[in-house]
Amino acid sequence: AQGLLESGGGSVQAGGSLKLSCEASRLTFGEYYMAWFRQAPGKNREGVAGIGSINAHGIIAYSDAAKGRFTISRNNAAHTLYLQMDGLKTEDSGMYYCAGRWGADSYPLNEDYFTQWGQGTKVTVSS
Repeated sequence: AQGLLESGGGSVQAGGSLKLSCEASRLTFGEYYMAWFRQAPGKNREGVAGIGSINAHGIIAYSDAAKGRFTISRNNAAHTLYLQMDGLKTEDSGMYYCAGRWGADSYPLNEDYFTQWGQGTKVTVSS
């Protein structure tokens, strides 16, 4: 089966940084629109950042909460998606998931749009 595997989560103090990774297997990674989502306890899953496929001419989108602090990137040769998170806040705590969709022709940060999901990696930010 196709798969996405996140790593890099952990515990950090407010103001600190973490870099999440998502390794893709058995899919044509470069052709996928990829994104990061997160879900805090008791809250809905929300989009954090998305990055277009190799045909999307560098399209990148961020949620308002992520703008200026988080950076999404990808290494297509390594089949890996990244999320660099700086200036972390306690409200950034939650499970972080990577997601993908093949052949996207639009780039929403809407969880219903994505067909591939990882199991998540936990981020805890303490004050």
